[in-house]
Amino acid sequence: MLDVPALMPLDRPQQDLRRVGIHPAHWYPVAWSSELKPGKTYAAQFAGQPVVLARPKGAAVFALEDRCAHRQVPLSKGVVDGCALRCCYHGWTYDGAGRCVDVPYLGKGRLPNGVRSYPCREQDGMIFIWPGDPTAAGPLPPLGSGADPAFKTRRFGRRVACHYTFMHENLMDMNHQFLHRRQMGQMAPRYLERRKGPGWLECDYSFARTSGRQPLGEAAIVGLRRGGSKEQRDLMTIRTQYPYQTLKIWTSGDDPVMDLWIVYVPIDEAQRSNRTFGMLSVRRPKIPGLLDMAWPILIWFTERIFAEDRAIVEMEQAAHDRQGADWNQEVFPLIRDLRETLAENGRALP
Repeated sequence: MLDVPALMPLDRPQQDLRRVGIHPAHWYPVAWSSELKPGKTYAAQFAGQPVVLARPKGAAVFALEDRCAHRQVPLSKGVVDGCALRCCYHGWTYDGAGRCVDVPYLGKGRLPNGVRSYPCREQDGMIFIWPGDPTAAGPLPPLGSGADPAFKTRRFGRRVACHYTFMHENLMDMNHQFLHRRQMGQMAPRYLERRKGPGWLECDYSFARTSGRQPLGEAAIVGLRRGGSKEQRDLMTIRTQYPYQTLKIWTSGDDPVMDLWIVYVPIDEAQRSNRTFGMLSVRRPKIPGLLDMAWPILIWFTERIFAEDRAIVEMEQAAHDRQGADWNQEVFPLIRDLRETLAENGRALP
């Protein structure tokens, strides 16, 4: 750990936000539906907890801790047997509730204890688990516009080597548009206002292009071409509804032209890495097929933007690890509020 430099911010927070763990009492996706084939298993992780997903043929997905109670080998190496999961080693078998229902060489009256099960749901191409107290599991939250036929949706995600709070800050703080100048041209964000309540924070921005042309990928999203330095009257609203984030863009009227839903799921126990699950939904234009033709450009454009964001937040995490503490001198009131929201709703890491 490095020595703390002589010059440090006077209002340095007492709590290191990067040591606040995500709260388990929420629904978190741990896999895409396409990653779990019928009759197969999938090894996932949530904040250092190994989880096995199993998809019985013709039945709902279930989730268990990824270990056999016998010799602790991963159940994800086992075999889906009907609506149960059989360990690859001695054939111990567990149902969707985690109960041990068969040990081939024991009588039915002598079955040992089972393993932990997780409430599990599948929706909009994602498989969710509830890692907290299972008796507190409620319905799934709204998941954006992925199921709305008026939108075309791209599901995307990557593993990112940083604490999930860096991701929240990156999306909420549009003052980092300089980072994307090669993709977006020179954009000047205008912060309008913020609103805050228990467990949530949202803000509004508008933008002006100060130089450069509108990228084709951006045009595919907003559905029109702009040029020059004319002020854009679009409204962008970004919301952290703990632990999820949304970003919506309006060009006119009451319906957004873009609706992003995204969440950052910690992978390791220290929560220094996360797996991002996002759904980017773009409203279909009146001309049939137009958005489909532009879709490859939109994918290319958003991948480049995400790559730049991923690289920068991983640099932030690396700096935090070198310094051994959070030295950030945050001056933007919005991000100060965001940090408070994340700290208040998270849970201190061991």
